[in-house]
Amino acid sequence: MKFRFAKTKTIFITLSNLPRAVRLIWSAGRSWTIAQILLLMVRGAIPASLMYLTKVFVDAVVLAVNENGNFENIYRVIWIAVIFGSAILLSEILGSVIQMIYAAQGERLTDHIFGMIHEKSVMADLAYYEQPEFFDHLYRARNQAYTRPRELAVQLGSLLQDAVTLVSMSLLLIHYNVWLPVILLLIALPTFYVVLSSSARMHSWQREKTGEERRSFYFDRLLTNGEYAAELRLFDLGGYFRNKFGKLRFKLRGEKLRLAVRQRILEFAANVIALVLTAAVFGWILWRTLQGSGTVGDLALFYQVFNQGQSLLKSFLGEIGGLYSNSLFLGDLFEFLDLQPQVVSPETPATIPNVLQKGISIEHVSFRYHDGKKDALTNFSLFIPANAIVAVVGANGAGKSTLLKLICRFYDPQKGAIKFDGTDLRNFSIEELRRMITVLFQTPVRYSMTARENIALGNIETISDIEKIERAAREAGADGIIENFPKGYAQMLSRRFAEGDELSVGEWQRIALARAVFRQAPVIVLDEPTSAMDPWAEADWLKRFAKQAQGKTVLIITHRFTTAMRAELIYVMQNGEIVESGSHAELVAKGGRYAESWSSQTMTEQYEALGKP
Repeated sequence: MKFRFAKTKTIFITLSNLPRAVRLIWSAGRSWTIAQILLLMVRGAIPASLMYLTKVFVDAVVLAVNENGNFENIYRVIWIAVIFGSAILLSEILGSVIQMIYAAQGERLTDHIFGMIHEKSVMADLAYYEQPEFFDHLYRARNQAYTRPRELAVQLGSLLQDAVTLVSMSLLLIHYNVWLPVILLLIALPTFYVVLSSSARMHSWQREKTGEERRSFYFDRLLTNGEYAAELRLFDLGGYFRNKFGKLRFKLRGEKLRLAVRQRILEFAANVIALVLTAAVFGWILWRTLQGSGTVGDLALFYQVFNQGQSLLKSFLGEIGGLYSNSLFLGDLFEFLDLQPQVVSPETPATIPNVLQKGISIEHVSFRYHDGKKDALTNFSLFIPANAIVAVVGANGAGKSTLLKLICRFYDPQKGAIKFDGTDLRNFSIEELRRMITVLFQTPVRYSMTARENIALGNIETISDIEKIERAAREAGADGIIENFPKGYAQMLSRRFAEGDELSVGEWQRIALARAVFRQAPVIVLDEPTSAMDPWAEADWLKRFAKQAQGKTVLIITHRFTTAMRAELIYVMQNGEIVESGSHAELVAKGGRYAESWSSQTMTEQYEALGKP
């Protein structure tokens, strides 16, 4: 399963993202969008109305002056001025209302898109999180979610308003010469080209440099995150990572500056072309006026329409260029949102058993990670009887954790099958399958939440059941830790947020154990459950766990034989294969690999307990 980048898109394919972007805006707030469209259309018609009123006002003033202050003409001038001022006031009021709508709609749109990103991130297969390309794409999608959709909404609104204004202005210009709107368009085209070409180059550069940008943020995180603070100071690594960050940012900054300089040069050339064409048109305007082909009001109208129309058309084409730019970046967002998981539920799932009657069978399974050079498991078979505690032991890299991931169906094997009571896991609903299983991972997740929530997250459907939460804490041996907190179960854990309290690695593992117990699932998988515990804490926890594991199917993945010896059946793994199996007593009696490792490990632990090297 490989995540791949899409190829660079043409302008037409890129702009085809717009309908989907519009649907996003619409779905984020329909009523806001409708109100925005109506107000923008009204405001878009005001500039041309003001220009026409300018002509009428100038002509009325000239007439009043020529007729020596005739009262009716003066009265008409006053009324035109009042209407003119009212139109300007209305435009300002509409502008303020539209900006408020943009703000409200923008917040809703950002939240809506982040909701979609979060949903897709949770749905994505675990395999994607092991690929740098996926993180590059996720990085870009998250970055664009903050600004691009908002910018797009504003640009679409501005385009609508400018389009209404340009159409109304063009109708005024056609009255003088049918070619004037065309000339107006030609003046703005060079700037339009510069915007499109610069946007395409910037997008291409950002796609190419995503990995380096992420690496610079990684160095920033190393320098500012408390997780690394102690080691950075102990090994004096601050200067080293600052230097790495500085060199990378210097390189990226220089490349971006060169792109900016190129864009400014092109913009200057486009402005020179526009200036020459504009001078020619105004020369024609002056010649026409001197020939007496219109009133002073016509001259004022013509000047305003052409001058403002030129600026407006540049803005209009600039907005289209902005749409193209945002569509390029939104393409990254849409590609991420279009990502489809490969590990999915069947259309018609089989009924999953509430409690296993036979057990879990792994039958001739072969599995290789997406970038693996060899199989993690090859033709692997194993049986876990129902209602029994089974342990799998072996050195790191033997394939034990891979087995856990396959049972949880984070991956599907390339060959073979894993079955619950004889039914292939791929025939069950993924949600129902995982609801049957509780897992304690080797590195427990440290949720920066209260102790109560940290435990209750094991089964969010009963998150308010305080009695069950406290019972799970007792069964996991975490109750003593929690009761020592100033706020008990309401204590915030970790120091990420205010009033938080940090735990040791072993204490975090106890909290994670309580979370696993709280789930009350019929299948329990423990990945190195006591790795961070001392021998006394381990013995205490194993005694507690044995009671609450009764009647459940338990798989313990461990390299600690003092944990494995409590299992009814032990499998010894080596290089993705089972090399021995049996009870603890049977395996010790065989004198094989397990017995040799047991003797070595227990002797080491005895010496450690006595404080000897």
